[in-house]
Amino acid sequence: MSDMTGALRVLSPVPGTALSLETVPDPVFSQSMVGPGVAVHPEPGQEGGQEGSQEAVSPIGGTLVKLHPHAFVVMAPDHRRGVLVHLGIDTVQLAGEGFTLLAAEGDDVEAGTPVVRWSPGMVAAQGRPSVVPVVALDASPDALGDVAGGAVQHGDPLFTWD
Repeated sequence: MSDMTGALRVLSPVPGTALSLETVPDPVFSQSMVGPGVAVHPEPGQEGGQEGSQEAVSPIGGTLVKLHPHAFVVMAPDHRRGVLVHLGIDTVQLAGEGFTLLAAEGDDVEAGTPVVRWSPGMVAAQGRPSVVPVVALDASPDALGDVAGGAVQHGDPLFTWD
């Protein structure tokens, strides 16, 4: 079967600093157990809006196949590539507190569609890292190209996935 899909551009769901996944204080992400990707560290004071909240947006166009307050997965139209966005580390323990869903599981979204409103500052105040791993699920380590580093805004390219 030939691959006609080409490279998938994965964009930043949040503003911050793009760094290696190895910087994430959780071995599931730092050791790329679920796949390779990029960690976006939100910048303090960059959130803006009400009580330091910000919108986490879809990094690709596709279908929201999983949606939790602290994490979501968007499946690309080719149905072979899914991208995980995880808002903070150990944030499942917050049981949705501080997170507002802006979309629904099963929704078709464009890259840049707001999915969750959250507050990195509130996550940090709860003693949890506010880093946002953006992961190419089940991809091989060499599948990513053009990996970003440094400051990124909503919608800036993070990496391409071949």
